[in-house]
Amino acid sequence: MKPELQPLVRPLSLRRSDGALWSGALGARGVVATITGIGTGPAADAAERVLDLGVRHVVVVGVAGGIGPSVAIGDLVVPERVLDLESGAEHRPAKLGDETPRGTLVTCGKLVTDLEVIGRLERAGAVAIDMETSAVAAVCERRGCPWSVFRAISDRADDGSSDPAFLALGGPDGSGDPAAIARFLLRQPWRIVQLARLGRGLRLATTCAARAAVRALGT
Repeated sequence: MKPELQPLVRPLSLRRSDGALWSGALGARGVVATITGIGTGPAADAAERVLDLGVRHVVVVGVAGGIGPSVAIGDLVVPERVLDLESGAEHRPAKLGDETPRGTLVTCGKLVTDLEVIGRLERAGAVAIDMETSAVAAVCERRGCPWSVFRAISDRADDGSSDPAFLALGGPDGSGDPAAIARFLLRQPWRIVQLARLGRGLRLATTCAARAAVRALGT
């Protein structure tokens, strides 16, 4: 999403270069960045576009929903493995930087709100869930490109607060749809507290994930 890209703009000197692509650098290393969009389909398409440019390492940076007591809002997640919930495929990220990988990051193309499912994932070692990483991983592995992932916890997937309506409020790039937000709050004004909490979590998580990715890229 756009808020996930924003904390990377200054440290990577990113400038929009062509449509959905940004170009930049970290030291002597050239960097290309893009917004995948939400879901596995758009994420796979974005990975294909980036790999067509000849990049040598793909890094997924963004937010995820927390699972279990070992993670809190704002915590970094560098997983040992990524599990595609729908296909069952497992993917192993390449280590990048000094962070010690731990736990499983689960990917599902749709928002998972069933707490029974989340509970099973926690018991199987999941610490977070997102909607894109396994799709990027599958494309990278098919095309022989190493990939890594830095996510941070922006909200909880395991407390019953996940709501598909909140996704629609973000718009296609996650930057927020003011008209949709206004309509939502006119109908349910008491939910402004939830939206504010989500906003704080998003800011914490995007900053954490971006800083970790930049540190790793600089090693």
